[in-house]
Amino acid sequence: HRRFDYRPKTDPYCQARYTFCPTGSAIPLMKEEDVIEVYRLQAPVWEFKFGDLLGHLKIMHDAVGFRSSLTGKNYTMEWYELFQLGNCTFPHLRPGMDAPFWCNQGAACFYEGIDDAHWKENGTLVLVTTISGTMFNKMAKWVKYDNETGIYYETWTVQASPEKQAVVWFDSYECSKFILRTYQKLADLGAVFKKIQTNYTSIILFSGEPIYLGNETSIFGPLGNKTLAAAIRHFYYPFKPHRTVGEFFVDLLKIIDRVVLNHQFYLFYNLEYWFLPMKSPYLKIIYEEVPLPNRNKTSTGL
Repeated sequence: HRRFDYRPKTDPYCQARYTFCPTGSAIPLMKEEDVIEVYRLQAPVWEFKFGDLLGHLKIMHDAVGFRSSLTGKNYTMEWYELFQLGNCTFPHLRPGMDAPFWCNQGAACFYEGIDDAHWKENGTLVLVTTISGTMFNKMAKWVKYDNETGIYYETWTVQASPEKQAVVWFDSYECSKFILRTYQKLADLGAVFKKIQTNYTSIILFSGEPIYLGNETSIFGPLGNKTLAAAIRHFYYPFKPHRTVGEFFVDLLKIIDRVVLNHQFYLFYNLEYWFLPMKSPYLKIIYEEVPLPNRNKTSTGL
């Protein structure tokens, strides 16, 4: 996943149904001698609206919590879409614009408090390590760097087959990846994690070797490939928001036709388009263990 030099301003066209990080605050500077508890937080996606519904499908959202021993204050840190998941996964086809229009930024959100009921009722709230105030402050600097340079949400992991050692063509970049990066950074700084099982959700597409198609300019620009541009727009059309249940099912049949029967998927990744020659089982949601890090692993620091 590519890193960028800066975060671009969002277009006013991109609108969120729910405000991004409504109670967000700056990350505080902790006293060096503070002892800070670090908590693994996990709950079903959209738990506030649907309860445990998506939890039954193991579609989970991840965050990390902190508790200062000196002040007794709790904090939550997470990373998610600025304009909700649908906008990050599929583009808008705007009238008068040839290129699909993406509202796919993601960012970190930090705020005071841990909503115990939210994380405990259908998910997880468990202590994973303790760190010093010095380590927390170094982590905070890394979060700023990570947030300013890793700016685009990516829903899909794309790999060659369901086998454990299968080639991963593209890796996702979403909430759980941020939490894994944060844990690894803390391990690099000296944190020692408890030996507990930690599982995360991945949504995987299965594909043969991807074919590079180009970027927005080379495909949709004045000298672009009009046939390819039309094919990409045609592919994305059924993924638009639906006003009626009937409309949804009609478009669902079109999606099945293109992805399953015709083995086609167009992926937008790092501002470039790729063609995925899809293959069975096409899509799978997995909830697999990724162990907590230890200090001996290779550093992924700044």
